[in-house]
Amino acid sequence: MKKRIIILGSIVLLVCLAWTAGWYFITSQIRQQVEALAFADGETAPQLTCATLGIGGYPFNIDISCTDTVIVSGDVLVEFPEVRASAIVYRPTHLLASARGAAEISDAFTGQRSAVSWDGLEASLRLDNWRIARLSLIGTNVSWNDLLFGDAMIARANNVEMHLLDIPERHDATQGLADLALFARATGLDYPGAAVTAADIELESEITRLPDDLREIDTAGLIPAWQRAGGRIDTIALRSKDAGSDLEATGNLVLDEAGLLNGQIDITSQGVAERIGAMIEEPLRTLVLGVPGADGRHLNQVNFRAGTVSSGLVPLGVIPPLF
Repeated sequence: MKKRIIILGSIVLLVCLAWTAGWYFITSQIRQQVEALAFADGETAPQLTCATLGIGGYPFNIDISCTDTVIVSGDVLVEFPEVRASAIVYRPTHLLASARGAAEISDAFTGQRSAVSWDGLEASLRLDNWRIARLSLIGTNVSWNDLLFGDAMIARANNVEMHLLDIPERHDATQGLADLALFARATGLDYPGAAVTAADIELESEITRLPDDLREIDTAGLIPAWQRAGGRIDTIALRSKDAGSDLEATGNLVLDEAGLLNGQIDITSQGVAERIGAMIEEPLRTLVLGVPGADGRHLNQVNFRAGTVSSGLVPLGVIPPLF
């Protein structure tokens, strides 16, 4: 009996030692990968640096904390006080993350400076064999302020959420492509620039023909690769409503071989023309929103042809190539 207890204890000890060695090996690899992000050029790949990088959670979790986080992508620099991420060792395909605000954003090209603050900001990423199964971002009491001249509120919302979900039946395993459904919503939105108060906005869309393996996504070449694969954005519905106005838009957008936008957006609204009267002068306001019908609702279709934006036969402007 004593011998059996010794054998059992030895097995348990070996398992614990193996588990511990595995945990430290995995976390050391993660540390190397995170620290390597500091050597990215910030152009072809975002650069991320941490004043302090901490990794803990032994024995069952992997918890990563990055204090004084700085992210550089092109001319844009974003600074967070702290970013945290966590995953369970035996379920590494489900990642939870949170951030402590406010995040300060600066653009070296335009000189703009702003800050985004929140009471809570959490994200969740679940993978299915490196394909996005679900990506969610939820924020509460989110505020966006301009810091260039003082501290002026640009917009705020009680709740903001975004969900990106895989459409499994459309997965093209042969070509390595996936379709994703996007749902985004903001409630209690205030936007003083357009006299918007306590508005609710919802977006339902589908983004097709994206790479199905996150490891193979090249951020610099993502858009041209997406175009070559026949990708498109289908705006199933964009809805916005507050106490005095509402707007709904549907349509689809694609890029041609030159990176120019093509497609159309159908817009119906009521009370919006009056709301934005001080921002967009006539005749542009009517060209975008259309002429009101007998019921007072404005109807219009905005077309995109090789980068040219038009309302009917009247050109409104030109959007440069996106790659």
